Amino acid sequence: MAAIETKRIRNVALLGHGGCGKTSLAEAMLYTSGSTDRLGKVGDGNTVCDYDAEEIARKFSLSGAIAPLIWKDVKINVLDCPGYLDFAGECSQILRVADSALIVVDGKSGIQVGTELAWDAATEAGLPKAFFINKFDDNEARFAKVLDALHDRWGKKICPLTIPMVKDGSVVGAIDLVGMEAHVFDNAGHHSIHPIPDESQEAADKYRDMLLEAVASADEDLMEKYFGGEDISIMECINGIHEGIIHGDIVPVFCGAATKLWGVWPLLDKITESFPRHTAKKNETLSDGDEMEINPDGEPAIFVFKTVADPFVGKMNFFKGMNGTVKRDLTLTNRTTGDNEKLAHIYTVRGKKQTEVEELVCGDIGMTAKLSNTNTGDTLTWNTDFTYSGIEFPQPFLAQAMIPCSAADESKISQAISRMTEEDRTIRCENDAETKELVVYGMGDMHLAVLASRLKSRFGVNVRFDKPRIPYREKITKPCDVEGRHKKQNGGSGQFGHVKIRFAPAEDEGLTFSVSVVGGTVPKNFYPAVEKGLQDAMAKGVAGFPMTCLAADLYDGSYHAVDSDELSFKTAASLAYKKCLEMAAPVLLEPVGEALITVPDGMVGDVIGDLNKRRGSVMGMEPDAKKKGYTVVTAVAPKSEMMDYPIALRAMSQGRGVYAFKVTNYDVVPNMIASKIVEEYKKSQG
Repeated sequence: MAAIETKRIRNVALLGHGGCGKTSLAEAMLYTSGSTDRLGKVGDGNTVCDYDAEEIARKFSLSGAIAPLIWKDVKINVLDCPGYLDFAGECSQILRVADSALIVVDGKSGIQVGTELAWDAATEAGLPKAFFINKFDDNEARFAKVLDALHDRWGKKICPLTIPMVKDGSVVGAIDLVGMEAHVFDNAGHHSIHPIPDESQEAADKYRDMLLEAVASADEDLMEKYFGGEDISIMECINGIHEGIIHGDIVPVFCGAATKLWGVWPLLDKITESFPRHTAKKNETLSDGDEMEINPDGEPAIFVFKTVADPFVGKMNFFKGMNGTVKRDLTLTNRTTGDNEKLAHIYTVRGKKQTEVEELVCGDIGMTAKLSNTNTGDTLTWNTDFTYSGIEFPQPFLAQAMIPCSAADESKISQAISRMTEEDRTIRCENDAETKELVVYGMGDMHLAVLASRLKSRFGVNVRFDKPRIPYREKITKPCDVEGRHKKQNGGSGQFGHVKIRFAPAEDEGLTFSVSVVGGTVPKNFYPAVEKGLQDAMAKGVAGFPMTCLAADLYDGSYHAVDSDELSFKTAASLAYKKCLEMAAPVLLEPVGEALITVPDGMVGDVIGDLNKRRGSVMGMEPDAKKKGYTVVTAVAPKSEMMDYPIALRAMSQGRGVYAFKVTNYDVVPNMIASKIVEEYKKSQG
């Protein structure tokens, strides 16, 4: 596909609730424009955007996909986003490089949680928005009801550009309110343009008046004409819509049936006429908060918004040309790493199909492969040293222990996971030093299941998940004075070590070791052995968990001139520690953390009730500074009770809730729970 100048490029993100028809709409746009020669179907697993094996198997989108098309000499980069919350990170990437957001709404279901979240995400990204009411041909669909709901939810800036045309109770076409003409469809997806029939004229006039009022309210000159009773021309209307969309004063609403290709033609027309191009916002925000003017003729600069780890091709970096024109074989500097990177090949991508191009202009989207050290969020420039603002990813909090299925898998897992975390920034992995587990964090069950499938299909690594072990600790609660004596004689030189130690609870973590020996009853050269013996023994307490906050004072003992050695005193110290466990009333400690839970105001009661069941304590509540109608609940709760909380909160809040958790300290486990944990440990030890 030849390079097209910046002013004729539109980058449109498709957002919406899962199952509303985003991928079907992308497929319809591609087919209608002649970019594909067949209309793929999600159910058949043959769409352009859902090409990954996991997407085909699951029949819904898991990754953001790019699908460029040409319509009336304008290039539209359709950016298809997943609708399921587990893959919100993909949406974050797409929204960073989109110039507008088209939110798809199911004509039967109306506004859903995903609709609201899409609006919020696009608003936070500063993108102009539009709606496409899909499936309007279904007898259960109610366009007017959905439009009214959008109007009630987001105000008068919501205005229709196309409406259904109904005949004998069935939808037969769509009315374009700008040109005031009827698009009549047939079952083959063909359409023809006709005058608006008499039976639809009243509805057309009503909704056109709503459109003109919205257009007029965004422009003073048009407002005078509108309220003065003068006609607003088609070009004035188109220009008014364009300016209104850019400034957020107008949110147009389209309608159609993607799987039948109905309503797609007028949608493409309006995208080319009225949706903003890359230069509409004039400036790009930099990482330091400053702004830089966008110059299509300036020096080349790109922003990498997505990385795909391919075991055969290598790492593929998807980027947007933010400034100037990028040409093949150009060398740019990665301003994050400082490395020089040669763009040996540049591709445009439609689904999985790659087409090599010589250059990519400002505002266009492409891909390059095999860069040595470039990742998602990096800025590459020619001469000037600056970085564009990055991508804010949602934090993953659902934790699972990842267990390799075999020794062969274990040897490959580290590199495979590293590649996957480069690709998906909503996956986080850490080796827990206390539990000796590899813990992986994701956005939800489905997210981690897809991760496991991709590890197998791409890297041949088989893993399974289990509930992570909680890193409990133990602590004594009262002081004790104990003696440890080790004596062993097997003929010849033997072993002898004897210590007297006062144990007590301490403030500091780990072991606080001191010596108050008088008269050399324990030689100085054995002090380190005693300390090391205690440190080794502290790896396990009564319940098998590490002992912490332990003070030990070595105050007396004895030795044998021949038989005493370091090993003997280490053993004696260990015996003293075991007696301490019997006498000093040890307790179990559990990690406790601060939870920040953001939910709609009406759900606060449910959240508090659920936290009480999880042994949580609410510490405070305040209105969310960023999101009107939401409350931030601050609570303290045990980590063990919050392991499944991301899933529970999503169910409780229908996906509207946001959660963050950070371990802050350790607290005593209640006796009833602690006794069960100790009992389980004893059983495991036989």
